[in-house]
Amino acid sequence: MAELLIGQVIAFSGDPFAEGPEAARHWSRGGVLVDAGRIVDLGDAGAMIAAHPAAKLHDYGAALISAGFIDAHVHYPQTAIIASWGKRLIDWLNSYTFPEEMRFGDPAHAAEVAGRYLDLALSYGTTTMCSYCTIHPASVEAFFEAARARGMRALAGKTCMDRNAPEGLRDTAQSAYDDSRALLNRWHGVDRLSYVITPRFSPTSTPAQLSALGALWAEHPDCLMQTHLSEQLDEIAWVKGLFPEARDYLDTYEAHGLLGANGVYGHAIHLEPREKARLAEVGAALAHCPTSNTFIGSGLFDMAGLMAAGHRIGLATDTGGGSSFSMLRTMAAAYEVAQLRHVPLHPAQLWWLATVGSARALRIEGAVGNIAPGMEADLVVLDLASTPAIAQRVARAGNLWEALFATIMLGDDRAIAAVWVGGKPVAR
Repeated sequence: MAELLIGQVIAFSGDPFAEGPEAARHWSRGGVLVDAGRIVDLGDAGAMIAAHPAAKLHDYGAALISAGFIDAHVHYPQTAIIASWGKRLIDWLNSYTFPEEMRFGDPAHAAEVAGRYLDLALSYGTTTMCSYCTIHPASVEAFFEAARARGMRALAGKTCMDRNAPEGLRDTAQSAYDDSRALLNRWHGVDRLSYVITPRFSPTSTPAQLSALGALWAEHPDCLMQTHLSEQLDEIAWVKGLFPEARDYLDTYEAHGLLGANGVYGHAIHLEPREKARLAEVGAALAHCPTSNTFIGSGLFDMAGLMAAGHRIGLATDTGGGSSFSMLRTMAAAYEVAQLRHVPLHPAQLWWLATVGSARALRIEGAVGNIAPGMEADLVVLDLASTPAIAQRVARAGNLWEALFATIMLGDDRAIAAVWVGGKPVAR
C-alpha cells in the first residue's frame, strides 16, 4: 500500500552554493508519496491527498520532512570511545583507536557494536553512512549484516594497515588485497550495500600495500576508495619523512593508483595548491569533518575556497574522533568553522551538505539524499520546536531558514520525530 507523509517538506532542485537558497524547494504544507520503498510523488498536501485517496496517511503536522542525513566518513568501531579526552591525531590513534580496534577480531563484539552504532545513527536521523571498519574481515561482515537487517543503504570497507600499528592490527600487502577482494565480491551491490576499498592512511601502509590496493581499485573502478588526507600538520610532516620522494601528501596515493574520481578523502584541511588542483581535476570528493577537526585540534577546513574551485564535498561526523553522532551538531560545527574563516554558510547550504552534498561525494545521489520521484524513500521528520529553547526562538522566526537554523544550532536527537528507511518507518 502506498503511504503519504504530510508536513512541511524540503527538497533541492539545485545547488545552493551556486544558486543560493532558491535552490531549495519548500512546501509549508506538503506531501511525499511513498510506495515499494521509493518516492513516487511530492507536492502540495491538499493536491496529494486528493490525488491519492487510497494511500495510508501519516500527518506530521508542522514537522519538516527531509531526505535522511548521509554521513560521508565514520569509524563505526570507534563508537564506544567517542568523546575521549584530550589527544591529537597520532596520540588519539595510539591511546584510544588502536586498543579499541583490537577487540574487533571477535565477531560477537563486532556485531554488538555495529548494531549499536547503526541504531544510534538512525536515532539522529542518519540513514546512510560510509564507514571504516578494522583490519578484521569480521568487522566488515558485522557491519554489513547489521545494515542489511535494517534495510539501510550503507558503504564500508576493511581498514588496511601493514606498518606503524600494533601487532594484531597489521595485515600485509597481500592479505589486504586478498581480504578486501573477498569482501568486495561477497558484499558489493548486495541489496543496498557497497564495498569501499580502505587504506587507513599513508603512514600505516607501506608502498607495497598502497600499490596492492591501487591494483584492486583498478580492477573494480566502480567501487569507492576512502582514506585520510592532510588532517594535521604533524601528520603531514610524518608523511614527508616516510615518503621522501613524494611531491606532497596526495602524491603518496597518486603514485600508487589511489587517486581517482571515486576517491573520498577525509579532512583535507592543509592542502597544497597542487593537491587542490589534482583533486579537482580528477573529480575526487572531500569529506568535511568539522567536529573532529576542532575536537582534536586539526584546523579549519576551507569550505568557501574549495567549493569555489569546484570540489565535491560531503559532510561527516568522523565518529568517534568527531564528538557527536548528530548531523545537526555537525552542521552547526561546519557553520562555526566557516565563521572562523569569515564566510558564513546559509542554512540551505548546511542542509544540502548533509543530504545531497554527501550523496554526491559518495556517488549515490541518484538513489538517496533528496526527495524526488524515483529516489529511495530514506526520510527524516524533524520537530522544529523540539525543546523549549528552540521553540521560543522559532516563535520569532520570520521564515523557514530562521526556524531551521535554530534546530541546526540547538537541536539533538529530540528533534527527530520519525525516520523512514527504504519506505518503512523505523521503530523508535
